Amino acid sequence: MTPQEETVILEARDILGRYLSQNPVIGSWQALMDYCAFSVRGPIERFHVLYLDRKNRIISAELLSTGTVDHVPVYPREVIKRALMLNASALILIHNHPSGDPTPSEADLSMTKEIQKGCRYLGLTLHDHIIVGAGTELSLRAFGKL
Repeated sequence: MTPQEETVILEARDILGRYLSQNPVIGSWQALMDYCAFSVRGPIERFHVLYLDRKNRIISAELLSTGTVDHVPVYPREVIKRALMLNASALILIHNHPSGDPTPSEADLSMTKEIQKGCRYLGLTLHDHIIVGAGTELSLRAFGKL
């Protein structure tokens, strides 16, 4: 990636952040994919969470963890603790695969199940876990894994 391209990406992320703060409802699949495309893709794995209220308005869009080219540490306890601190009702997990292949790993599936269990126990809704690849996204809900 050239320095100019990197600058454009950072500016696009800033614009999207301002847009989300002005229009805090993820009202469509396309809006969610636009968020993923600008905020999550990159050369290292990044784990984001959208914390939502009862009407699916964004309370907070957060980068919770940054990893390496093929791994990002995620702690279900911290994901859920943050949801409780924000008084969120629901969440959407999002992370990227720098390899470009959005196929979930066993670790991705296991971590998602742990977060889902904690959410169920505490009355939170886990809407989805989106894995972002190169120009494509995979929804674990649509994939039948959530």
